[in-house]
Amino acid sequence: MRYDVIVVGGSFAGLSAAQALARARRRVLVIDGGMPRNRFAAAAHNIFGHDGTPPAQLFAHGRAELARYPTAELLAAQVATATADAAGVLVTLDDGSTRSGRRLVLATGLRDTLPDVSGVAARWGATVLHCPYCHGYEVAGRALGVLANHPGAAHHALMLPDWGPTTYFTQGRFPPDADTAAQLAARGVTIEHTPIVALLGEAPALDGVRLADGRVVAIAAVFMIPASHQASPLAAQLGCAFDDGPLGAHVRVDAMKRTTVPGVYAAGDAASPMHSATAAIAAGVLAGVGAHQSLVAEAAGAGRRVA
Repeated sequence: MRYDVIVVGGSFAGLSAAQALARARRRVLVIDGGMPRNRFAAAAHNIFGHDGTPPAQLFAHGRAELARYPTAELLAAQVATATADAAGVLVTLDDGSTRSGRRLVLATGLRDTLPDVSGVAARWGATVLHCPYCHGYEVAGRALGVLANHPGAAHHALMLPDWGPTTYFTQGRFPPDADTAAQLAARGVTIEHTPIVALLGEAPALDGVRLADGRVVAIAAVFMIPASHQASPLAAQLGCAFDDGPLGAHVRVDAMKRTTVPGVYAAGDAASPMHSATAAIAAGVLAGVGAHQSLVAEAAGAGRRVA
């Protein structure tokens, strides 16, 4: 069977793209490996009407919604390779089988790499957090820390006092310049240059952090920007162009989420300089609509110039 669109990734962006296509009565296949980036979080926030819902519950509901459309299919599998040419797209699964389609939507997301600090991994998504807008409210009013793991860490520290008293741990790697230090001081942020070497308490709770000189600082939650990279090699395999953003490289797309490779679209964290569930949902809808409109234009005689 040849699909109109194959969507790789069944999280916020992928399911949204597929739903738009299914509602356009196009035959769409969603292939998902079951490893969403936010699987460590107990709840998703800033999603209108679903604030505080566990991500796994949202995905299950989204899959159930999609299954109601007769032209949509879901397949639990990993995509190993993908190719695209004038004839369409072909994906090869990890079991060696293939699926073909006319368009491809990459909603493959990112993968986070955590710093090698004792206790971080055991608390990731609970008391070691990446986004104040996503998780700050749940730890508000308590002592908060920023573990500097990225050049943008000082910006985190500037925001966090709106949620609680904040200490910026430079880790000896990202000390603020004079202007930033003055801004942090104006926000009441304490700057600590001695690195954190361990997180303390019974995980996933956090009682405090131990510094390299042996001191212990009481902290209830730590925010950090993890190193992130593409969770899938497919965009690079296909030859998609990438842009550098504040949080790393992302797939280059236009307003309708078309990549630089004809017939290939991308949406979600893999194709955005900023990351959030709500942004991924919106981008997924645009990718689905964009893929559908390119199929309509092709049938009307516009050809692959718009693909």
